[in-house]
Amino acid sequence: MTADGFDAVVVGSGPNGLIGAVTLARAGLKVLLLESAAEVGGGLRSGPLTGLDGFTHDFCATVLPLARASAAFRELDLEVEWAFPAVQAAHPLDGQDAVLVHRDVGETANGLGNGRDARAWRQTVGAAAGRTTGSRAGDDFGLVDTLLSPLSMPRAPIRLARYGALGILPATALGRALFKGERARAALAGMAAHSMVDLRRPITGGYGLLLAALAHQVGWPVVRGGSGRLAEALLSRFAELGGVAETGHLVKDLGELPPAPVTLLDLTPRQVLGVCGERLPPGYARRLREYRYGPGVFKLDWALSGPVPWRDSAVGGAATVHLGGTLSEIASGEAEVAAGRHPERPYVLAVQPCAADASRAPGGKHVLWAYCHVPNGSAKDMTAAIENQVERFAPGFRDLILARAAHDTAALESRNPNLVGGDIAGGYSGLSQFVSRPVLSTRPWRTPLPGVYLCSASTPPGAGVHGMGGYHAARLALAQVRSGAPVRKKRI
Repeated sequence: MTADGFDAVVVGSGPNGLIGAVTLARAGLKVLLLESAAEVGGGLRSGPLTGLDGFTHDFCATVLPLARASAAFRELDLEVEWAFPAVQAAHPLDGQDAVLVHRDVGETANGLGNGRDARAWRQTVGAAAGRTTGSRAGDDFGLVDTLLSPLSMPRAPIRLARYGALGILPATALGRALFKGERARAALAGMAAHSMVDLRRPITGGYGLLLAALAHQVGWPVVRGGSGRLAEALLSRFAELGGVAETGHLVKDLGELPPAPVTLLDLTPRQVLGVCGERLPPGYARRLREYRYGPGVFKLDWALSGPVPWRDSAVGGAATVHLGGTLSEIASGEAEVAAGRHPERPYVLAVQPCAADASRAPGGKHVLWAYCHVPNGSAKDMTAAIENQVERFAPGFRDLILARAAHDTAALESRNPNLVGGDIAGGYSGLSQFVSRPVLSTRPWRTPLPGVYLCSASTPPGAGVHGMGGYHAARLALAQVRSGAPVRKKRI
């Protein structure tokens, strides 16, 4: 332990920073966690965003399958109450019933409209989930662990090869190759569009397969009471292990930190450049400056007087709803965003937490949030475009609005500086930055500065509430400390 009393300092308390801090503390290190906001959590925060009493809105993430699936969270077995919706995800379509994704692989497949697509769903999505027949997937996390540790030896090499042969494809190509009908194609597109990448680009098919598989394997649950409860559980575990957390502490320069052998930065490359300054070697700093951020989002939060009046009432049982129509429509909209334009009919990701957790709103009332993708840094108000897409599948929705809160890219970044230009993924998630996050390296969490590591979503495995960026960075730091590698022993 250093003279100042800390073995490690973690800057930033998003899911990755919290997991990194807990991982270090579990190894016996005395850890200081610094957060610039008034509370920890980053994207895992909840509050009364619409200003009405009794309504709990999540600042960013709500539906958390990766937190159920990742090794980092599985190891901790945190004391939070998970709430599962009756339907894991829904995809409304014009003039027909919505596509419903259930925990049950077979039930989902049978709703796709034809036998060929049902078989293809079982053989691809079902196989990725570890189950092709029967009801729910098992607890074999070999493929998920491999994908969330992309620079480690694969735990399930055969399954990875099968998944990779399909997942490398663009979602547009994969959907049309696997499925005959629009229902299955649309369902895959809705999943793949979470990537915020043009669906005509490689590996977007893989994003769709993985997220759909997680719906079968672990479900798409919410945390009862709000996502902030998960951050609180991590903070509680951190404190139990002797960790010290300080909120309202903005770190502007690395020299402000107390000397410690290990420093983890839950920051994106832009913030890292600001905090580390000229200490970074010119070549490494240049690569951080060249790091590419992806599209931003425009987000709306609503307090509603009742449940959303979906044309297909079964959609009301899903916490996650993908709005955008067919694969062609969604792909067209995402291509517009990738080209720097605002689609008239954007892909909209809507979340209705009360489908699983009625405590989010007063009796009989509901909360809803939705976002669409926009060019990075966009200042355009997309309220009408988003609400039009909701109304398209839920006529009369606007009549239920008690209050709304709109957040453009600047508002999101002001609330969380890691959301550069409104990019909630920590950087472009296409093939070019799938592994080279933020630089091409076998150990991209390590910086050239002794004892300083990166652990944000700008490191592998990228976006999502899985904590694996922090987990990998912390484990690498522990290995290097134990090996006697150079560490930061004084202020720099």
